[in-house]
Amino acid sequence: MDVHQKSVCSDLSGKSSKAKNQKQDSQSQPSLYLKNAVFFGLFFSVVYFLLQQWREKIRTSTPLHVLTISEMAAVVSLIASFIYLMVFFGIGFILHPFSVLEEEYDEAVIEKYSDSCLAGVSPKLPPLAPKILVEKIAPAPVLLSMEDEEVVRAVVSGSIPSYSLESKLGDCKRAAAIRNKAVERVTGRSLEGLPMEGFDYDSILGQCCEMPIGFVQIPVGVAGPLLLDEMEYTVPMATTEGCLVASTNRGCKAIYVSGGASAIVLRDGMTRAPVVRFNSAKRASQLKFFLEDPQNFDSLSHTFNKSSRFARLQSIKANMAGKNLYIRFTCSTGDAMGMNMVSKGVQNVLDFLQIDYPDMDVIGISGNFCSDKKAAAVNWIEGRGKSVVCEAVIKEEVAKKVLKTSVESLVELNMLKNLTGSAMAGALGGFNAHASNIVSAIYLATGQDPAQNVESSHCMTMMEAVNDGKDLHISVTMPCIEVGTVGGGTQLASQSACLNLLGVKGASKDSPGANSRKLATIVAGSVLAGELSLMSAIAAGQLVKSHMKYNRSSKDVSKVAS
Repeated sequence: MDVHQKSVCSDLSGKSSKAKNQKQDSQSQPSLYLKNAVFFGLFFSVVYFLLQQWREKIRTSTPLHVLTISEMAAVVSLIASFIYLMVFFGIGFILHPFSVLEEEYDEAVIEKYSDSCLAGVSPKLPPLAPKILVEKIAPAPVLLSMEDEEVVRAVVSGSIPSYSLESKLGDCKRAAAIRNKAVERVTGRSLEGLPMEGFDYDSILGQCCEMPIGFVQIPVGVAGPLLLDEMEYTVPMATTEGCLVASTNRGCKAIYVSGGASAIVLRDGMTRAPVVRFNSAKRASQLKFFLEDPQNFDSLSHTFNKSSRFARLQSIKANMAGKNLYIRFTCSTGDAMGMNMVSKGVQNVLDFLQIDYPDMDVIGISGNFCSDKKAAAVNWIEGRGKSVVCEAVIKEEVAKKVLKTSVESLVELNMLKNLTGSAMAGALGGFNAHASNIVSAIYLATGQDPAQNVESSHCMTMMEAVNDGKDLHISVTMPCIEVGTVGGGTQLASQSACLNLLGVKGASKDSPGANSRKLATIVAGSVLAGELSLMSAIAAGQLVKSHMKYNRSSKDVSKVAS
């Protein structure tokens, strides 16, 4: 028995001395220092590289989860170096399961032989620290396994944010239905009549509408055929106003039987105008002169165009207000409406200018000199988006038979109403009868930004007697038609179908921007038809009568039809 105890003691002392020797040897190895230096350098260099890459992505609005090969390699290196450093600094924590096993083994041996060999080494061993039992936290209930009613209650109570339903549930339609019920509970008001079924909620996630609770139904009618530039178009119009589609349709008929209309795009350029500030007006003027110097345009254009393969800088105009500088960039944007595209390009130029003008304080990426979604003289004079003129010659017999009026009456009414009357009202771009009616209806049908109806409806309607006073020359001049056939709401199923009806769906493969320009001419042609018909109704005294007939509900539809 004594021999056995001695052997155990000798084994323990041998193991202890062997472990100490191994520890001393490992510390004396110079390769360890080299290894630590390599992983330290790798960790911090990779972190710096990724921060620079992510900063660039945030600046250019590029999704952070889209990784290049170099970024993926950097992420792998970061994880590897992090694991090494964690092991190096916190080896007791990383190897905790193994250390627990070793402690349990050592305790058993110590307890067994405490009265023999170890007794001579230490009179009394210190008591072992009591083991701390960590209570495991129960995982939160999985949202996917919860019933809809449970989720609704959680949203109402605030424990689950309403905006996070799509990401937590992974089902956009279910999220919208739950949010719909939660809104009813919170407000105490019914949403009966707001439809939920029949809409693709996945298609709007992250791009068209946040926190949806349903969708609004707007009837879509068609006017036409509109004969424009020797091509026929059936024009979709989404509206809740009676008479609008019917009136536009009558104008299309008058244009068709008179030989059609023609349109020309004068300009095509989206704008964005940031506002920057300097310490003095003199310093601001230096940047103004630099931006407007033709010798600097190539370098600025190169910097701007890096934002997109379709963005092409066209011009830069800078205006001062004291020490503040408003810089209006204009660029082509292909078949997209282009607000995001031009904003990215402007941000690139601002970053480029910041190098030579470090004292430049960028107040805002938009300073309202653009000017977006507002009636502004700069848009009326210089244009924004597509600047279009559309014209047609309406024959005398068509004016009498189809429009029920005369050329003379139309010319006089246009002068006194659209021109003189609008001037009396101090109108800005509103020298027309109802251009915004047609613009809004087509915008809603084709997925355009309806708020841009404000400047897109800038229109001057002109009428003149030609061919010895027998025929009518009518034109609409619209300098700010802001449309696109890709991006935004154009990709939704209903709106995409309406674009397809016009033959301008998506991007043009042959000539970038051709589809959006064609859509702009269709808008102008439809406005021409709407102006012609409404002015004829007013001249003939039919406006009130037609609205009473078509813009009022009636239980007896047969009487309305008759």
